[in-house]
Amino acid sequence: MKTPRVVMLTRVRWLSLIDAITYVVLVGVAMPLKYAADMPMAVRVVGMVHGIVWMLLMCQLMRARFEADWPSSRIWILSIAALLPVVPFFLDRTVKNWIANE
Repeated sequence: MKTPRVVMLTRVRWLSLIDAITYVVLVGVAMPLKYAADMPMAVRVVGMVHGIVWMLLMCQLMRARFEADWPSSRIWILSIAALLPVVPFFLDRTVKNWIANE
């Protein structure tokens, strides 16, 4: 049975991946649709979803820092990675190892 701390940190991992997916969809699909196909609604919808997921990720990172006592360095790494479209995919194995060592 997983502890509440591991569940919280697993939630951070999944939100990070979902955030990266929505970011890639926003930049790789919605933005081209907006400018090439004159469909600005794509950016509005995907952008809003991405923004909500990003805010949830940031809230969950703060919870991980203060409730699970995760090191600040990990929080900063994941926060900065969330600003770059594909970096969370490369960090996923590392985050998975961090959670496994809890």
